[in-house]
Amino acid sequence: MSERFISIEGITRRFQSPGGGESTVFEDLWLSMRRGEFVCVIGHSGCGKTTVLNILAGLDTPSSGVVIVDGKAIEGPSLDRAVIFQTHALLPWRTVLGNVAYAVASKHRGWRRPEIAAHAQKFIDLVGLTGAEGKRPAELSGGMKQRVGIARALSIEPKIMLMDEPFSALDALTRGTLQDEVRRICQETGQTAFMITHDVDEAIYLADKVVLMTNGPGAVLAEIVDNPLPRERSRSDVHKHPLHYAMRNYIIDFLVSRSKTFRDEVGSSYDPRHVAIVRPGLPEPAIARSNSFTAAHASQATAN
Repeated sequence: MSERFISIEGITRRFQSPGGGESTVFEDLWLSMRRGEFVCVIGHSGCGKTTVLNILAGLDTPSSGVVIVDGKAIEGPSLDRAVIFQTHALLPWRTVLGNVAYAVASKHRGWRRPEIAAHAQKFIDLVGLTGAEGKRPAELSGGMKQRVGIARALSIEPKIMLMDEPFSALDALTRGTLQDEVRRICQETGQTAFMITHDVDEAIYLADKVVLMTNGPGAVLAEIVDNPLPRERSRSDVHKHPLHYAMRNYIIDFLVSRSKTFRDEVGSSYDPRHVAIVRPGLPEPAIARSNSFTAAHASQATAN
């Protein structure tokens, strides 16, 4: 599918500075996503990654520009967009089933209680929490709480799942397990996902595209890394793929050095509407210019 399902069009976010004037977090961002695509954004703290996610969620508004989802401009929060935060953000007085059912009832106000419970149960089963329906958050491990958050987000069957470093507070083993679950669920359901992360290996494992942001203030989208690994991939095989380390090294090099110097290096040739698509490790030309993530645009740019 090649249509633009999500279209970020020239958004800028400025805040008032305490001493007067304005501070620009990021400016003139253009980005497109296809339906069913998994995109991760990586950049240093302060570049505005979470602000972009909040604008997509309708929790913040850009100072200029617009975001269009499925043909409609975002004008506030919507149950079409579900957010999974760094913390689980569960209602402590409700059980696992109660937390998920609360979200279902918000989306389907005309449903009866048995319908709500049955729908919630389907997603509790999906994230592997069958048998824990009656437990409250205080009785759950950190990983189980995040599973409830994922089930709650998926239960409203959103058009977009927005994730703000949802696994960053978990131990390595639990984090890996939940990454596996999220990848499995997104592939099985065709869920469109937009994720913020600082973890390069997490981005490589989960994402179809990795968006690189320069340092803030005044951050821009530098490049889009097209993941060369096969879409059907397993954790045990990812590091064995011949292109894995080319991609990993490219992203790390950007974060360590090029994120600071990118604007000076590209100078006036930088066009925010046509962000470079990079395919590390593949034969030249390795960089294509495109204003969307569509395969048609990418192949056309490569041919040129």
